[in-house]
Amino acid sequence: MMTTISAAQVKELRERTGAGMMECKKALEASSGDMERAIEELRKRGIAKAGKIGGRIAAEGAVAINEKDNQAAMVEVNCETDFVARGDDFAAFVKAVEDAALEGQVHDVAQLATQVLNTTGKTAEETRQELIVKVGENVQIRRIILSNRTAACVGTYLHGNRIGVIVELDVDNKELARDIAMHIAASKPLVVSPEHVPQDLVAKEKEIYMAQAATSGKPQEIIEKMVVGRLKKYLDEVSLTGQPFVKDPDLTVGSLLNKHRAKVLAFYRYEVGEGIEKVTEDFKDAVMSQVQSS
Repeated sequence: MMTTISAAQVKELRERTGAGMMECKKALEASSGDMERAIEELRKRGIAKAGKIGGRIAAEGAVAINEKDNQAAMVEVNCETDFVARGDDFAAFVKAVEDAALEGQVHDVAQLATQVLNTTGKTAEETRQELIVKVGENVQIRRIILSNRTAACVGTYLHGNRIGVIVELDVDNKELARDIAMHIAASKPLVVSPEHVPQDLVAKEKEIYMAQAATSGKPQEIIEKMVVGRLKKYLDEVSLTGQPFVKDPDLTVGSLLNKHRAKVLAFYRYEVGEGIEKVTEDFKDAVMSQVQSS
């Protein structure tokens, strides 16, 4: 005889798992009303579903930073659409992940996946799998960085949830650290100072400038001076210390740091989806695909 399943049971299971009503009803019927067995059954099905979704490109999402006791952790978590990225479930997962990263002193994604989240009592990977099922999109913890405890001061800046920056200074000046972090968010330097620019990148730029200058018809010694000048300008543009400070363009960041007798030990900048090749998809087709797979 089939166990009668109440609407209240279906509602509870739906709230606890995020699965559809019919899926919840079937799972409860199959488990004779046993809630925990029904959850286990849905998780088994969900993980299989998550596996199918897991190969899809996830280039949207959020960057989050958690800071405590002069240390900061920054994570980027990706999903497929901005719609899911703005949802409460995704935001809660990102918050739980960033908390776990700092509390667990986690340095890489593989380690983070094994951390138990305070909000669910399950590992980040288990929670991620369940979230995939609930939102119907691929969700990935893409990267994580933990700042160095030995820095005299750590500054952070978040631009919405799209861009995040952590800066480490050798002096205790929180306001300066935050200003520098804000500048990095806006100006996207590659390195701290010109001497840190990779030599292969310098050589490539020099080769381009030489080829461009050669068509000018000027004497070789003039060409070489032109190339030196353009190369210096390039190095300043991609280096933090050579860039005009966003709050005062008449002042370089290097001059600002010298004024405060400070030095940037390191910085980290994350921007959602940077470096991920996005696939352009027709909106109508995307909606129909979601409907058919549900």
